[in-house]
Amino acid sequence: MPMTLEQFTQDIDHLVSLPSVGVRVNEVVNDPNSTADDIGKLISQDPALAARVLRIANSPAYGLSAQITTITRAVAIVGTQLIRDLVLATSTISAFKDIPNELVSLENFWSHSLYCGIAARLLAEQRGMKHAETEFLAGLLHDIGQLVIFRKEPEAARRALLLSVEGPDDLALHKAEQAVFGFDHAQVGATLLRHWHFPDLLVACVEKHHAPQEEQKFPIEVSLVHIANSIATLAEIDSVAEEDAVRTEQFAWDRLGLSRELIEPMVRPTQAQFTEMRGLLLG
Repeated sequence: MPMTLEQFTQDIDHLVSLPSVGVRVNEVVNDPNSTADDIGKLISQDPALAARVLRIANSPAYGLSAQITTITRAVAIVGTQLIRDLVLATSTISAFKDIPNELVSLENFWSHSLYCGIAARLLAEQRGMKHAETEFLAGLLHDIGQLVIFRKEPEAARRALLLSVEGPDDLALHKAEQAVFGFDHAQVGATLLRHWHFPDLLVACVEKHHAPQEEQKFPIEVSLVHIANSIATLAEIDSVAEEDAVRTEQFAWDRLGLSRELIEPMVRPTQAQFTEMRGLLLG
């Protein structure tokens, strides 16, 4: 008898846990009484994480004019939301670092995820959105449920992959997962992020990135990740032809007020930022 989504994810804590510093930073940022100093002290307790966050905050991707030398200063200059998102990004990658996986290369998985995050941030900046970094994190985490599925049910996950590759009409992986499991990686990923108390916006972007028209509360943000996912695929294979990636829903373009003609000029800057961000986040 097939498992429900609830049954599949009920022991998610035993599969993967968010590093404690990520949990605590998320809690402190959500506390209205917390200060930049509180967050700085917390992150600084993990020297490796503190060093990585400082490297990212000082990278050209954020265009800051002065060198930031302390976490507290970084929080004060770039804001608690950005620092929280950077910590959650590095903590989530770390959470899956040692999970054995014979079905997919973790390097390839995180490369696609990083391309998607970069494309999402660039699209957000194109629209003049305030929290472009949250869109980066949403793009980075959009497929995180795949890793949970691969870890928990490798044989069924293999069947879904084969169905996607060998099935009729180039069946999308999430459709193949639905056929095999009754749910897909987007739903599993959203369940994981809810369990970790990630912001609702991130949960929505992960849960609905294949179906932006179904999202009521954050349709713009979800539509953006939906489009970024296709741009990421094109950036990976060095193509600017939309037909080489999963076709995006017209709803997403209309909701964002953007044209498909934007795809080609977005691919190159996504590629340009990838190498540096890969060294910062995945190195």
